Amino acid sequence: MHIFHKNTKVCFSDIGKGSAVVLLHGFLENSAMWDAIASKLSKKYRVVCIDLLGHGQTENHGYIHAMEDQATMVKAVLNSLKLRKYILVGHSMGGYVGLSFAKLFPNNMKGICLMNSTALPDSDEKKINRDRAIVAVKQNHKTFVRIAIPMLFSEKNRAIFTSEIKEITNEALKITPQGIIAALEGMKIREDNTSIYKSANFPIQLIIGKQDPALDYESLINQTKNTKVQVVEFPDGHMSHIENKDELIATLTAFVKYCT
Repeated sequence: MHIFHKNTKVCFSDIGKGSAVVLLHGFLENSAMWDAIASKLSKKYRVVCIDLLGHGQTENHGYIHAMEDQATMVKAVLNSLKLRKYILVGHSMGGYVGLSFAKLFPNNMKGICLMNSTALPDSDEKKINRDRAIVAVKQNHKTFVRIAIPMLFSEKNRAIFTSEIKEITNEALKITPQGIIAALEGMKIREDNTSIYKSANFPIQLIIGKQDPALDYESLINQTKNTKVQVVEFPDGHMSHIENKDELIATLTAFVKYCT
């Protein structure tokens, strides 16, 4: 399925019936990452998976895909489906989009799960790393993708999930250099959204990989202190939907049930 949002083709899937659960993939991914989770959740809920700007089958929209731009695109998809209230689940960059959405449209929220994600903006060091990544993408985006994907797994899992890494890499290689750069630029300028942890009148869950190479464990724990955020810890890396698949499905199922 697709709609046109600001002259940009946006692709998504919509399966099942019941309360709506919206799944937002991460950087260098597409909505296919949710296949196993969506088929499970769609037995009881209506599950919408959206390809974010410049990813999957969704086209690019300019040279910077800010999180707010992604969020308004997601809203356009959900409006087209006549949905009013929903639970958002965002993996990594999808979590940043979800938080931006929650800030812009709090009245539409039933709950949000941030999976291997953070409410903090990029640190100065991280911004420098984004700029380095942009240079690398301009030089050879395929090399960038082939190096980046395995680094998202915990060290021991890089040797275990070789076929999954290959599959994700092949999918990521379909993304245009413009799409990769626009996402990096968008993540680099994202805002501090930690205030949502205190102001939200809907449940928030944060799923943390203890050995996540992309996110600092201590900062994730610290940002949730003195908040109502429900923290769930897994022992592995940034790719919980692969590294801790069964536990993740059980956790998400319980959270969705709690929100409805």
